[in-house]
Amino acid sequence: MDKTLANLASAVAGIENGILGAYEVAENGDLANWSTGPKGVPAVGGAMDLVHGAKRVAVITEHVTKDGKPKLVERCSLPLTGVGCVTRIYSSLAVIDIEGGRFVLREKLPSLTVDALQSLTGARMVIPETIGDLIVPEL
Repeated sequence: MDKTLANLASAVAGIENGILGAYEVAENGDLANWSTGPKGVPAVGGAMDLVHGAKRVAVITEHVTKDGKPKLVERCSLPLTGVGCVTRIYSSLAVIDIEGGRFVLREKLPSLTVDALQSLTGARMVIPETIGDLIVPEL
C-alpha cells in the first residue's frame, strides 16, 4: 500500500458514523451506492473506504426508485459498495434498522399503514409491537 492510501485508510478507520445515499440496501446490510453509469464507466468515490472504516453505517434514501421499484431489497442487484455494513436506513417513508439479517421497522410516516409500507419494500420487515411516528420537520 502506498503512503497516500495508508494515510486515507488510517483517517477513515477512526470514523464513528458513516452516512451515505444508496441505490439499494439488502436486508443483510449490503449496500449498493454506485453504478457503472450510462456508458459503463465506474463511478466509485470514497464510499467504499467509508463503509469499511466507519463503526456504524446509516443510509439516507428515497424508499423507492423513480419508477416505483423498492430500494430496500432481499439481495442487491447492483455492484456492492459494502457487504453487511448498513445498520440503519432513513428512507423517505420510514426508519428501519438492520438486525440479524432482517429489516426491523422502527418509525413510519403516520399517514402510511404498515401494509402499504410493506408493499413498497422489497423484503419482509419485522414489525415490532410498538412503532414510532416518523415526524418530518417543517423547513
